[in-house]
Amino acid sequence: MKIYNVIGYSIIIFDLLACMIFAPAHLGPWIGLLIGGVYFFFFWFLAGLYLADVLHLGIAHRSLDYKEWFIKLVILVNNFFGLYVDPVAWVNRHRLHHKYSDHPGDPNKLASDGFWRTLYLCVIPYSCNENLANDKIFKSWPFRLVANNFFATFSQIFSFSLLWWLVGDLKFALVMWVGMRIFALWVNMIQNYWTHTRKYGYRRYNDEHDNAMNIGEWLPVTATFSACLQNNHHHHPGLLRLSHDVAEYDFGFITVKFMKYLGLVKATAKGADIPKDVPLEALNF
Repeated sequence: MKIYNVIGYSIIIFDLLACMIFAPAHLGPWIGLLIGGVYFFFFWFLAGLYLADVLHLGIAHRSLDYKEWFIKLVILVNNFFGLYVDPVAWVNRHRLHHKYSDHPGDPNKLASDGFWRTLYLCVIPYSCNENLANDKIFKSWPFRLVANNFFATFSQIFSFSLLWWLVGDLKFALVMWVGMRIFALWVNMIQNYWTHTRKYGYRRYNDEHDNAMNIGEWLPVTATFSACLQNNHHHHPGLLRLSHDVAEYDFGFITVKFMKYLGLVKATAKGADIPKDVPLEALNF
């Protein structure tokens, strides 16, 4: 088993065990496990929907056209109750990442950055020297509300305080809140380190300008909403699906198809255009 899978499964197992151990007496270990599991699953899924589906494919690459009210709802719910991420800063950083991938100017990681350096950068990243996030939607009130340092601080305090109030136990709340963020850090490392280090994964396209790799195992693909298919994505960043072969598991695409079924999203012309070197006969969207 690859090291990134060992770490990912270990975080999940230890988080759930900690929920059992630190569950308050009136709940007991099994109810503690249930509550911890529901909290973990819900806020992981919400963060994946927010980052991978809405911000990434919907705004950063304009591959998908979401209902505007849905975008704003996801942004508010995630940033009030879940894992806070500044949407404007994230889109800017992601666009710069594609422009300078693995080279100076990439705010995520340089080619020479190793594991520990990249881990540090997940917490305290490189500064951005350009602003590529000037989309009209960023001027709407939900984006202006959440995209600032004051709200970032408020979000952390509010989400933890609300969880503490709901479960009625400080240690139990702290275990769930911190455990979720450790898992998020691992997800970030999948995308920034393991899929940008050539000794991991595989390359469908042999572009030499970056180190983007595909990692296709079940846990990384599910946890990242398919963002670990980086070689595919970097080769054709505008395509609305990150899998370029029917044999590639693509959890993110499954979630997007379900949202289309609900009438929340449709493909843009850019997102639906299959490049000639992609071995897909149809998008199946």
